[in-house]
Amino acid sequence: MMKRALISVFDKENILEIAKFLEEREVEIVSTGGSYKYLKENGIKVIDISEVTHFPEMLDGRVKTLHPNIHGGILAIRDKKEHMETIKEHNISTIDYVIVNLYPFFEKVKEDLTEVEKIEFIDIGGPSMLRSAAKSFKDVVVISDKDDYSLIMDEIKETGDVSLSTRKKLAAKVFNLTSAYDAAIFNFLNEEEFPKYLTISYTKESEMRYGENGHQMAAYYVDNMSEGAMKGFKQLNGKELSYNNIRDMDLAWKVVCEFEETACCAVKHSTPCGVALGENVKDAYTKAYECDPVSIFGGIVAINKEVDLETAKLLTQLFLEIVIAPSFTKEALEVLKTKKNLRVIECNRKPIDKKEIVKVDGGMLYQDTDVILHKDLKVVTEKVVTEEEMKDLIFGLKVVKYVKSNGIVIAKDGKTLGIGGGEVSRIWAAEKALERSKETKDAIMASDAFFPFEDVVELSAKYGISSIIQPGGSINDERSIKACNENNISMVISEIRHFKH
Repeated sequence: MMKRALISVFDKENILEIAKFLEEREVEIVSTGGSYKYLKENGIKVIDISEVTHFPEMLDGRVKTLHPNIHGGILAIRDKKEHMETIKEHNISTIDYVIVNLYPFFEKVKEDLTEVEKIEFIDIGGPSMLRSAAKSFKDVVVISDKDDYSLIMDEIKETGDVSLSTRKKLAAKVFNLTSAYDAAIFNFLNEEEFPKYLTISYTKESEMRYGENGHQMAAYYVDNMSEGAMKGFKQLNGKELSYNNIRDMDLAWKVVCEFEETACCAVKHSTPCGVALGENVKDAYTKAYECDPVSIFGGIVAINKEVDLETAKLLTQLFLEIVIAPSFTKEALEVLKTKKNLRVIECNRKPIDKKEIVKVDGGMLYQDTDVILHKDLKVVTEKVVTEEEMKDLIFGLKVVKYVKSNGIVIAKDGKTLGIGGGEVSRIWAAEKALERSKETKDAIMASDAFFPFEDVVELSAKYGISSIIQPGGSINDERSIKACNENNISMVISEIRHFKH
């Protein structure tokens, strides 16, 4: 019995090669719409789908393959007598190869199109054929990825057929694709904050040498529905990015994107170690470096403005893993490229995620992204807050958002002096932040959570802290306020906490 292939592809790259290959092996080819026209114009002997269905394509091509003559030929189990007798009775021929790729919904949903126009790129017939063929993988070779054309041709050349193991792998790829495709459509249409089923759609961008540690395998996936910052960056120099690189780069970039002013953030082991504002990029970097010149070694530096030559010269004076900025002058890039392993990243997109996911064993936690900095700022002490102190309090609050809880930031004049975080006790975090600060007199303290006791305030007084910002909300708020009044420290309540676990 002559074998038959059904070809229906939006992306026609390399389709002629596999069509000719099958034709040479006396496989009858059936095709649809644009694919039929393209194959015929290029000399392939091809049967129009309407000759198989005995029904014309209709509704602007919405209906062309949704027909028993197609799906019966795909779904019939070849070694089941009843199935074969049924399709014979209805003059349905078996289909042995299904080569289909889908309308580019992933791409079109992000373009400046109307909702109606985007909906027209939701493929119905394609996924239906692919799913039918994948279910019948023992009898049907299903190809949903143009990169698999050569794999199929090589295997047929070598053995005369496609092995069951390969067919199964191709079938799995189909359901992997259609689940991501359906998830993307759902997220386009969905208006529920927390739907019954959590569906996400991501595509593998690259495999990595290893994950968080050398014995862990890893890959990097990008969101099919969004053009977020960590999807849109461009690497201009340096080694391949690692798992930890991307995590740290994401954090550093988020910190500097909190500011309209020129800002620099240094990150080490997923923790900010120096953040500063400056009159220019050189000034911001110099101040961030001075915050912790030890920890910055081997770290990631993010700057939210174009990097110039003078700053680039400073950046190359120590070992850094990554420098990320929206742009680099030609001269600056030339200097940075003298460090062949330094990863230089250009990123022009602000963070846009509205939701974030944390995996736990057997489940996922799904929540809004922490984007609200504060509610009403209330001065709750006898001592008032100066304009300069308030600027530093807001600066410190923006930074402490990204410090592991318990998080404490000491800052003055638009730069961090000391950062303490990841401690099980707030007093320990405060001790570390204060001890690491070179000069704390008249500096401010920002805390990611409230003070249930007066101990942090009393410690701050010993170091000359002039003002504190914290969310409030403890039943013991009055104790810390009283301690501030006794030690001539002003306190501002933000009414928003920023736990980061």
